[in-house]
Formats: sequence, C-alpha cells, structure tokens
Amino acid sequence: MIKILGISAFFHDSSAALIIDGEIINAVQEERFTRIKHDPSFPTKSITLLILAKK
Repeated sequence: MIKILGISAFFHDSSAALIIDGEIINAVQEERFTRIKHDPSFPTKSITLLILAKK
C-alpha cells in the first residue's frame, strides 16, 4: 500500500492531498480553515484534517 501526502505551500492557495494506491482520497485548501483568500501559509490545518480523517 503506497500512501502519498501531497503538499503545496508558500504560494497562493496552499493545500494538501492524500493519495492511497493512486486514488485521491481527499484534498483540502488551507483557505477553507483560515478564511484568508489565497492563503500562502504552510497548510498545517489541512494536513491535520487529512491525517485525522483517515484514522
């Protein structure tokens, strides 16, 4: 089983995605949590959601 956590950060619309065996399980943009349009920060909240939701 191959698990990939894709992270896009420090540019507009930072986000994170969880891929397992080539299938996209979930993908989230950080601005959904921070409510800052085009949030460029590291997607800590997005990563936390992906990890906790998969457990």
